[in-house]
Amino acid sequence: MKVLVIGPGGREHAIVRSLLADPNVSEVHAAPGNAGISKLVPTHAIDGNDPDSVAALATKLGVDLVVVGPEAPLAAGVADAVRAAGIPVFGPSKAAAQLEASKAFAKQVMAEAGVPTAMARVASNAEEAADALDTFGAPYVVKDDGLAAGKGVVVTNNRDEALAHAQSCFDVGGSVVIEEFLDGPEVSVFVLCDGRNTVALSPAQDFKRIFDNDEGPNTGGMGAYTPLEWAPEGMVQEVIDRVAQPTVNEMARRGTPFVGVLFVGLALTSRGTRVIEFNVRFGDPETQAVLARLRTPLGSLLMAAAKGELDKAEELRWSKDTAVAVVVASENYPDTPRTGDRIRGLKKVDELDGVHVIHAGTKLDDEGKVVSAGGRVLAVVALGTDLVEARERAYDGVELVQLEGGQFRTDIGRKAARGEIKVSSSATGSLPVTKTKA
Repeated sequence: MKVLVIGPGGREHAIVRSLLADPNVSEVHAAPGNAGISKLVPTHAIDGNDPDSVAALATKLGVDLVVVGPEAPLAAGVADAVRAAGIPVFGPSKAAAQLEASKAFAKQVMAEAGVPTAMARVASNAEEAADALDTFGAPYVVKDDGLAAGKGVVVTNNRDEALAHAQSCFDVGGSVVIEEFLDGPEVSVFVLCDGRNTVALSPAQDFKRIFDNDEGPNTGGMGAYTPLEWAPEGMVQEVIDRVAQPTVNEMARRGTPFVGVLFVGLALTSRGTRVIEFNVRFGDPETQAVLARLRTPLGSLLMAAAKGELDKAEELRWSKDTAVAVVVASENYPDTPRTGDRIRGLKKVDELDGVHVIHAGTKLDDEGKVVSAGGRVLAVVALGTDLVEARERAYDGVELVQLEGGQFRTDIGRKAARGEIKVSSSATGSLPVTKTKA
């Protein structure tokens, strides 16, 4: 099997790395890739967001499968163009990608499918926003309706700050979704979908805020770990039964079958499991941790989903180890990240037992040296017999990374390792579904 992976980041590096471990995969290509990916497979300097360019490259290479990593190419219709060229794709159509490209659309689908989620209202001007904020009260949750790379959400007790974020979206012609605040720990579950069938991967927990103790602005994600020993028994099955399968059924009913990965962001609240958001691709950096534990050949799984044959796919197998991913970001991220700085120490990290580096915002300079090229530069991923050991190994690796101005959180997985995460006894179970007001 020959596979083409579209995307430039850490998620794509992790996918490429897992594909290369699949005995059924004979060749992997990536476009455009990054410094880490280019050391593993051939990369191609095309615009990965351009449907025609991707379809042309896939055809030229004669690949058997295209895996689209980021959300922007999916929202642009890359998967449609590749399918039109007769090549199987792991990734939803432009119409189905609206589950992430429009939070208002996702709320409508959830309401029709009976998926438990936060009460929400869509606002397109300051007056509507103010009314919605006062309806739900603090903490205020304001989400850019469109794609925002995980950074379009403001959660604050400051009403003026919430209104200002909404206004910034209105100023560029957008709208916002304003929601009730969901309490409880958050969980990420990736669900592979083939348009009819669903298969859930191991749950993970992500850390969105830039600073320790969940302080500072939202980012694309500063770290993750898996599995979640504290998660309620039956949680994954509940996600399939009450969230993923009803959503896939509703998308099929609408004539826009969902093929790819449905990223389900959950809050385990005192009133039961609630969906925070849908994404239509593997989450970053959760993918780096989840795929580090996956033992089932990834290429075969993704091909089965692309062909509508997940019900025939091999049963999932997982390492007994725990995986932790810690992101190293550039100075001034998530605002205007500093780039172009040399990154040293990467070979030393890879020499550590159970540790590897996943590149994200990196490139090779004119001398062939690895330099920073984005906000989230790389992730150090470690496996350990338990969360304590995996954390120690990951942070041992992070300490070896030399990046001027680099920043990272020191508390990825710390509360879980200390047994400090508490889940309400009502966090799972069949509770009344919250409907959406538009």
